[in-house]
Amino acid sequence: MNKDKNKKMPPNQAPMEKGKQGHPGMPGGKKMKRGAKNAGKTFARLLGYLIKGYALRIVVVLICIGLSAVASLYAADFLKELIKQIGVLVEAVKAGQPASSLNFDPIVKEIIKMIIIYVIGIISSFLFNFIMVKVSQGVLKTVREDLFSKMQRLPISYFDRNEFGNIMSRYTNDTDAIEQLIAQSIPNSVSSIVTIITSFIMMVTTSWQLTLVVIATLIIMLVVIKFVGGNSAKYFIAQQKSVGKLNGYIEEMSNGQKVVKVFNHEEQAKEDFDKLNGELCENMTKAHTFANIFMPIMANLNYLQYVIVAMVGGVLALKGMLIVPSGEAATPYVMLGIVSSFLLLSRNFSRPITMVSQQINSIVMALAGAERVFELMDEKPEADEGYITLVNAKIGENGEIIPCEEHTGIWAWHNPKAKEGEPEYIRLRGEITLEKVDFEYVEGKQVLNDISVYANPGQQIALVGATGAGKTTITNLINRFYDIADGKVRYDGININKIKKADLRRSLGVVLQEVNLFSGTIAENIRYGRMDATDEEIVAAAKLANAHDFISRLPEGYDTMLTGDGANLSQGQRQLLSIARAAIADSPVMILDEATSSIDTRTEFLVQRGMDKLMEGRTVFVIAHRLSTIRNSDVIMVMEHGEIIERGNHEDLIAKKGKYYQLYTGMFELD
Repeated sequence: MNKDKNKKMPPNQAPMEKGKQGHPGMPGGKKMKRGAKNAGKTFARLLGYLIKGYALRIVVVLICIGLSAVASLYAADFLKELIKQIGVLVEAVKAGQPASSLNFDPIVKEIIKMIIIYVIGIISSFLFNFIMVKVSQGVLKTVREDLFSKMQRLPISYFDRNEFGNIMSRYTNDTDAIEQLIAQSIPNSVSSIVTIITSFIMMVTTSWQLTLVVIATLIIMLVVIKFVGGNSAKYFIAQQKSVGKLNGYIEEMSNGQKVVKVFNHEEQAKEDFDKLNGELCENMTKAHTFANIFMPIMANLNYLQYVIVAMVGGVLALKGMLIVPSGEAATPYVMLGIVSSFLLLSRNFSRPITMVSQQINSIVMALAGAERVFELMDEKPEADEGYITLVNAKIGENGEIIPCEEHTGIWAWHNPKAKEGEPEYIRLRGEITLEKVDFEYVEGKQVLNDISVYANPGQQIALVGATGAGKTTITNLINRFYDIADGKVRYDGININKIKKADLRRSLGVVLQEVNLFSGTIAENIRYGRMDATDEEIVAAAKLANAHDFISRLPEGYDTMLTGDGANLSQGQRQLLSIARAAIADSPVMILDEATSSIDTRTEFLVQRGMDKLMEGRTVFVIAHRLSTIRNSDVIMVMEHGEIIERGNHEDLIAKKGKYYQLYTGMFELD
């Protein structure tokens, strides 16, 4: 392989092989931090998503939560009033009043009132849960869209530094945690807090004496919550991080399974997996252990509180020491009603505290996931200060350049900031120069040193050298995947920093050694090079790349579905499709990075003829290990340690009997 990787660079800084960025089984793997760095800021950003598109629905939800909480608390007031009215009837019977003359209307009214309030509570509870499901899915959709949109604007260096599996985890595990937070944790917590506040107010107004007893037992509950809930939250955060690391490793091993088997690395891969899986298992076990013991402990503390309140209330009632609200007679039935009502209130007060404590795990885990999502969103996007654009053009009768909409095969640079104040159109010729370029991926570790390259329109420039010599780095700089430290890169005399990146890259056709195909038909994969291409143009591009014959032999031809990155095709066939994709883009400049290295000798002969047609009239940069493919290049440059040590055509370099001569004659081999 002739991928341009500088082996001396620290991992996560320089370009590396796909899937090898910093997983825990390798040097340079990132140590993942636990916990959200700024939970308040993260939560505020999530609330921003809620308020931005769903403010009215959130208001409705809050109203419904309030109604639901009030309805759940009415049972205590109903019970107190019911016992009071029953006491009135009992006293009337004791006084000798006939049963037929007893007035049951107050009890019936209370029952009807209770039914109405409970129905309102049920409807409110259903409504706010229903709305929050809709809101959570809408917010999640927006978050994923923002996340993917930001990812498209990130520089290549970001993907060099981060595992693909870990990035994927942000779209799956982290967004799932956010969804649970919005759909369940937030509304349940708000409902519980409202219930706690209203319950406490009603407890104080019902009996301040018994309220003091509840507060005393509450202190014990809070100590338990802090210890058990705190540990549970800590390990749930660690679990979320471990899932991301494990996903990254699985994705890496899945992509590199052939390499694993070729080098008999199965046992080491399994050991690394077991280590990560063991870490996840340990964190999940501890998290769920604390989470599972939390509810039984809190439930028993609630029962203990209930018993203590009942005992204290009963003693105070029997001794006549229970203070009743002003205006009420301190009858046994009134005091019994107060104690019974207060017992229900204390249950309604302590149960939401348990629920809120239980939700803390989900909230903390969701905030940790949300922070990981926002970390990606906050990554510095790829800078683009360019203002010169690429347009289709045609040549007028007097030789002037006329911009047009249709694809003519003629391109021009549109400079809106010409000196005369009028827009300027410069025909794209394909002249590319690098003037005294220095470049380093990491400060202090220079990759290119004083590189100068001159590619005239239509020339084929070949770059030869060992891995890490800087060949692919040159093409990366032309694409502006990275920006140079010093020097100039010019395209048709224009500093490429002035050209919009999208337009610059639209003028460059790239064929890489590592082929990426997408789920879809063969035709759709070829059309990826130019989305407005017709079916006829697709077939023409395939013929140019000599891919038409094998496509025609497939059962469904160009409509054959590709899955798994084209796993149902051979490596050579996949490369031919990649070349066809570049051909249909019809770019005036081509970059071929080991484009034929995965093709057998017979196929290479067929492809080379198509490549010759593809390169005709274009400026071409070729990176190759197979020197037979670059013999006809106009200029061959031999690179070593970031410098050009030889340049010339094939005959000149052979005559010099230098490094190229040694490579070509087999006296020296590329590594």
